[in-house]
Amino acid sequence: MLGIVTFLLAGCATSSSTPTPTAETTTTLPEPTDPPQLITVKAGETFELVVPSNSSTGYRWNIVPELDETIVELVEQYIAEQPVIPGSGGVEVWTLRAVNAGDTTVVLGYYPPSNTNDPDEVVTFTTRVK
Repeated sequence: MLGIVTFLLAGCATSSSTPTPTAETTTTLPEPTDPPQLITVKAGETFELVVPSNSSTGYRWNIVPELDETIVELVEQYIAEQPVIPGSGGVEVWTLRAVNAGDTTVVLGYYPPSNTNDPDEVVTFTTRVK
């Protein structure tokens, strides 16, 4: 009887309580877009600008100044976070559509929650539509 109890206890001691990541538990955020890299697209195509973000802190990205909508237009903006807990980092994804041929810049400002006029950070993306 003592041998059976020892065997059972030894089996419990070697089990692992750390789950192994699976496709369901692991998600990958899109990589941030490299601002110095020229973005070249054809008219009618969509493209994404991905910027690091932490919306749980109240910071937010906004387009400054307005887009040149004769060349590109905003389609969608969404925030992707992993994991979704206070203080966790993530990214914002801005989807734009190339409308007409030309060169333009898309400027995003990262604003703290208490300031709507002066961003803490500014990134500029140069876009060429063919």
